[in-house]
Amino acid sequence: MSHLSERPEKPVVGVSLPHESAFQHVTGTALYTDDLVQRTKDVLHAYPVQVMKARGRITALRTEPALAVPGVVRVLTGADVPGVNDAGMKHDEPLFPDEVMFHGHAVAWVLGETLEAARLGAAAVEVEFDELPSLITLQDAIVAESFHGARPLMVHGDIDAGFADSAHVFTGEFQFSGQEHFYLETHAALAQVDENGQIFIQSSTQHPSETQEIVSHVLGVPAHEVTVQCLRMGGGFGGKEMQPHGFAAIAALGAKLTGRPVRFRFNRTQDLTMSGKRHGFNATWKIGFDAEGRIQALDATLTADGGWSLDLSEPVLARALCHIDNTYWIPNARVAGRIAKTNTVSNTAFRGFGGPQGMLVIEDILGRCAPQLGLDPMELRERNFYQPGQGQTTPYGQLVTQAERISTVWQQVRDDAGIADRGREIAAFNAAHPHTKRALAITGIKFGISFNLTAFNQGGALVLIYKDGSVLINHGGTEMGQGLHTKMIQVAATTLGIPLHKVRLAPTRTDKVPNTSATAASSGADLNGGAIKNACEQLRERLLQVAATQLGVNASDVRIIEGVARALGSDKELAWDDLVHSAYFQRVQLSASGFYRTEGLHWDAKSFRGTPFKYFAYGAAATEVEVDGFTGAYRIRRVDIVHDVGESLSPMIDIGQVEGGFVQGAGWLTLEDLRWDTSDGPNRGRLLTQAASTYKLPSFSEMPEEFNVRLLENATEEGAVYGSKAVGEPPLMLAFSVREALRQAAAAFGPSGVSVDLASPATPEAVYWAIEEARRGDASRLGHVVNGVAAGGHVDGRISTGAAALSGA
Repeated sequence: MSHLSERPEKPVVGVSLPHESAFQHVTGTALYTDDLVQRTKDVLHAYPVQVMKARGRITALRTEPALAVPGVVRVLTGADVPGVNDAGMKHDEPLFPDEVMFHGHAVAWVLGETLEAARLGAAAVEVEFDELPSLITLQDAIVAESFHGARPLMVHGDIDAGFADSAHVFTGEFQFSGQEHFYLETHAALAQVDENGQIFIQSSTQHPSETQEIVSHVLGVPAHEVTVQCLRMGGGFGGKEMQPHGFAAIAALGAKLTGRPVRFRFNRTQDLTMSGKRHGFNATWKIGFDAEGRIQALDATLTADGGWSLDLSEPVLARALCHIDNTYWIPNARVAGRIAKTNTVSNTAFRGFGGPQGMLVIEDILGRCAPQLGLDPMELRERNFYQPGQGQTTPYGQLVTQAERISTVWQQVRDDAGIADRGREIAAFNAAHPHTKRALAITGIKFGISFNLTAFNQGGALVLIYKDGSVLINHGGTEMGQGLHTKMIQVAATTLGIPLHKVRLAPTRTDKVPNTSATAASSGADLNGGAIKNACEQLRERLLQVAATQLGVNASDVRIIEGVARALGSDKELAWDDLVHSAYFQRVQLSASGFYRTEGLHWDAKSFRGTPFKYFAYGAAATEVEVDGFTGAYRIRRVDIVHDVGESLSPMIDIGQVEGGFVQGAGWLTLEDLRWDTSDGPNRGRLLTQAASTYKLPSFSEMPEEFNVRLLENATEEGAVYGSKAVGEPPLMLAFSVREALRQAAAAFGPSGVSVDLASPATPEAVYWAIEEARRGDASRLGHVVNGVAAGGHVDGRISTGAAALSGA
């Protein structure tokens, strides 16, 4: 077992503990960024001056009327920026734009003594502009060939030979929606300036170091003059990885110019209409199977809706391409990617970061093709799993390690869920109920863990031991409710060999740990845990030398367990507090800076080849649904999940992450329906679903009636901190089983073998129309070739079919 993954005697990791801030959460005493305003004197409030048009060039901006509003102190415009007028890492996001790029784009910001004064001041600013043509939908952008950023191409094997060897070839098109993060805490920042002109920013950000970097270049000052702290976030889900930077820069600029603290916080409508979403995608594809239903070749183009600027669209698209295989061996593949430029908010990171979009494409393909191949969808998926010991690689060239876990979690779910017996029960139920149908589907996941950009796979920590034996840890990760801080306390206590109550964790801030990566890519525990372990090991080694002297033995014979240093083969012992006290008086350094870098990674973005991931996380879910044939309404009767988190650092936290990820994934796939005004009227480009009243989120009524989750046992991950695996993002994709169950339930209303095209999100309305097509027996007849002979099919405006489709492939 590797040094990094080996656990000592009586570790604190692996113990089920509540979230470290759970008491504060439920009692309302946990502080978030905007709570600090009440503790800060003379705060000014920032409010955006928005233009409610999808696109236009500004010809005049008059701020004088705002300054006449009582309580307005200043209006910030582009002329006030001393550094670079840009809020993005790609320099395509002007903080104060000359051209409005989406409905509600902020062109200036008003600072007021009160929020109401700032709001009235913003309303008084006069903006003149020339309206320009706009592209609102992804399809509009594709037709107009409006693209930006990189166009990656992933090629593996020989797809022409693969299709030539295929007994069955299908073509199709699939377009699916994005998703709103809808974290409980909206974007917020509070900036203050000290007597030396240095800026201190409290920000609800997943990436404090990048917030620091953006503020630094906007203000035109070096990074050491900007400190960013994140206490905690009320949710992030990727929405606070890139997008908080510009908002923090507005607050910092205001503080620099006025000398007073400046508070920024969006209300819910502003957050929904001005911040980015999960990328919606369009996929066109062609797939070939042999006579037994094994994939021979895949040719696909994935188009991501990037919105008006690049933000993180390029790495999101790259991860989508890297996950289009999911758990399936595709010997010959060609997958192209591109990013559409539309006049909507700039889409950004969201839990899974493109992985869900890529995986959804292949799961949709298999769900649609299985009936036409005459196979049960469960069987089709099983036949195409990566196989252990075969040396199979992903389409981008990475060896699939632990491939046996794909089948292991799948089989365990089958056993846990009692698939065979329930399958017979469902068949009997459906035969007896013409207007209500049930279905049971299983889907699996293989999700790569690490940032695709190799440089981001590093973490830092600072660990301090005080003379009384108490320990304070600092690390570069941020807490957004996911339990990272809880795990890091457990890692520190385990490494030092002390009780949990001896360790406290400080808020994340850039003057303690520099140059940190975002808390994203599910890598927070891996990177920061590795860094904390490294720092604590340095301290432990120093203390072992002190203890060895005190106990009269060799340092290699000393163990620190549960706060007591003991010598092997002896009854001598030394309490932790006494050990630390002795070390101080021997002038032993009691602080250490830790560092961790993920080893074994390589990625060439141009050739789209390499080993971008440290390991894969695996899981499987079985979902049973019941659908009403009159309305399309449905309920989730039961869910069974087995998920691979390696050797869990904190089982209660991990199970909560699996449950929450699954529900959020089910929301994206079945409920959350983003809608924009696509008319040519005065509100073109306006987000229509801009409140909880119009944007449907999962609630108690959507929870599975029976929800069984367990973690894969005996699953230690070599080369990861204490044998654990990442858990934040992978469980979201387990929700594919909900959508596939809905597809099968809709098909059950039609004749045997009907292939159902199901929209995403699969709202009750979408399910109803799928049921209607199934009843007609003509649902989604894909373009299909059998032994080289084209077979016709149903054309519904989105599905390419028959010889015509194949001739253009």
